[in-house]
Amino acid sequence: MDDDLDHALDAVGPRLRALRRQRDITLADLSTATGISVSTLSRLESGSRRPTLELLLPLARAHGVTLDELVDAPPTGDPRIHLRPVTRHGMTMLPLTRRAGGIQAYKLVIPGGRHRIEPDPQTHEGYEWLYVLNGRLRAILGEHDLVLTPGEAAELDTRVPHWFGAADAEPVEFLSLFGKQGERAHLRAGPKATRRAEQPD
Repeated sequence: MDDDLDHALDAVGPRLRALRRQRDITLADLSTATGISVSTLSRLESGSRRPTLELLLPLARAHGVTLDELVDAPPTGDPRIHLRPVTRHGMTMLPLTRRAGGIQAYKLVIPGGRHRIEPDPQTHEGYEWLYVLNGRLRAILGEHDLVLTPGEAAELDTRVPHWFGAADAEPVEFLSLFGKQGERAHLRAGPKATRRAEQPD
């Protein structure tokens, strides 16, 4: 593991403790909000437990900060995956997968802006699924102009003109699943409930 990543991960514990104390909440409160055990939270803050992406995402959401702010923009959010973020047009994109072909996963952060940016919708081959983690995402999808908030998701055929940006002055953080060949995420639903036959009068 390179020195930059070691330094960034070592700084996560003190930053987590400082954020929690600023919000004046206990480890038990944070455990309830994130689903992470009190012992794991305590070990993260003390530095005896290495942070992983699976732990940092709910913590960033609970503290109301972006993942980049939480870990001070390290080379990667998960020490087991050596994938570096790329910044294009002001948007930071962190690859979460590196297999060839198929659906790819990314975490994206768009900085907030005081001035409203004029959307410039683009098209390309593929299919995309979005999930907002923090902030408010403005999404132009064809004729639709939407604002998505944390916990909301959207899917789109990227051949439709589309554009994404922060809806206000706060940064927005979201996850993206993207298939270049138009692959769609497979959703498994439970069996339909059997309707009870109406009883004759």
